[in-house]
Amino acid sequence: MKTIQVYDPPMCCSTGICGPDIDPDLVNFAAMLSQLGAHQVKIERYNLGQQPMAFAQNEAVKAILEKEGTEALPLIFWDGELHLQGRYPTKAERPAWFIAALGTKGAAS
Repeated sequence: MKTIQVYDPPMCCSTGICGPDIDPDLVNFAAMLSQLGAHQVKIERYNLGQQPMAFAQNEAVKAILEKEGTEALPLIFWDGELHLQGRYPTKAERPAWFIAALGTKGAAS
């Protein structure tokens, strides 16, 4: 089973899809994670404002934050390897995530 771990910057809620100024990239990213989760991809998502211990307990995350600060967030790991730093996947990149996670069968999902 593939695992995606997301270490988000401090947000008002667990997904950032709340408040008066909702970032459409966060909405699309949350939807993508939900779809991948429905296809047996393990999703772990941590918000610095709500789960700081998850950041402190992951040595790779801790090291990046000590060196670069919170500007490095979000940090997105695939199966323990850093995949993206400082941004969420773009609309153009998202189909490749489905292919990588699910194979060509999941690309149409």
